[in-house]
Amino acid sequence: MDTQKSYSLGELAEFLSAELKGSADFIVSGLSTLQEADASHISFLANPQYRKQLDSTQAGAVILNAQDAQQFVGNALIIDNPYLAFAKLSHLFDPKPKAVAGIHSTAVIAKSAQIAATASIAAGVVIEEGAVVGENTYIGPHSVIGARTVIGADGWLAPRVTLYHDVTIGDRVVIQSGAVIGGEGFGFAKEQGAWHKIAQIGGVTIGDDVEIGANTTIDRGALSDTLIGNGVKLDNQIQIAHNVQIGDHSAMAACVGISGSAKIGQHCMLAGGVGLVGHIELCDGVFVTGMTMVTHSITEPGAYSSGTAMQPAAEWKKNAVRFRQLDDMAKRIRSLEKQQAKAVDKD
Repeated sequence: MDTQKSYSLGELAEFLSAELKGSADFIVSGLSTLQEADASHISFLANPQYRKQLDSTQAGAVILNAQDAQQFVGNALIIDNPYLAFAKLSHLFDPKPKAVAGIHSTAVIAKSAQIAATASIAAGVVIEEGAVVGENTYIGPHSVIGARTVIGADGWLAPRVTLYHDVTIGDRVVIQSGAVIGGEGFGFAKEQGAWHKIAQIGGVTIGDDVEIGANTTIDRGALSDTLIGNGVKLDNQIQIAHNVQIGDHSAMAACVGISGSAKIGQHCMLAGGVGLVGHIELCDGVFVTGMTMVTHSITEPGAYSSGTAMQPAAEWKKNAVRFRQLDDMAKRIRSLEKQQAKAVDKD
């Protein structure tokens, strides 16, 4: 289906392979929430907490699962996963400008760089010696592509992305503004109180279908490459240190920090502000809740948390004092248990 401003509900049903309830000729010209939609919009219900808005919505059509559709009298597209359907439709109504193939006159491109004829290179871009830009890839204004860096097909780099030398990026990769890929890892050797820099001679290898958020940084490896698997999704302001490995289809929310040489499995999820110490491993299928500090390897799939939940400050201060007493309390409990065991033996 070609991108356009308006679609009939029948077209959208066919695009989603959804069951149509209502008028196939109804014209949809936008996508919105249940609360904000008007009669020209299609909306969706994915979270049960918003079900109460279904009765009052002004949306001309709504994407629903079969159960919710039974209670709705208006136009609807019925599908098992309304949120996934919303994700697919969002691309049809995306106002992001389409790139036009070609190289802007202000771009600075080394003679040895290879730029596909269908690529789009915006104003002020710098592409260094031996770099490669694949078919249909867009490089936004004032981005820098370092020497010998390779970018695959159908990529999209926002303005002011920086890729250092010897970075390899797969197909269909999206990188948002301010991201820095391939910066030097934090490696130093100490002698007599002074720090001596370790050259970071590895690179970064990123798979296909990866998305990297604004101001996220991925450091190059000290010896071998830092590795980001296929389908990985990284939010804004994430720090990934040198020689980290992230498995396919793992996702991380904003402000995650991963120390050097940590290995994260496939299909893992790290919520906002999670931290990992270096040289540990997370197996496949691990979910770590927000602000958790992971200090040792995780070998079993499942959800993991650390820290304490929010509470009034006065209560937290009292509990913080008790935290400091836990070791002493544990010793006293063990002593009491031993005394009790001796008393039982005498009886």
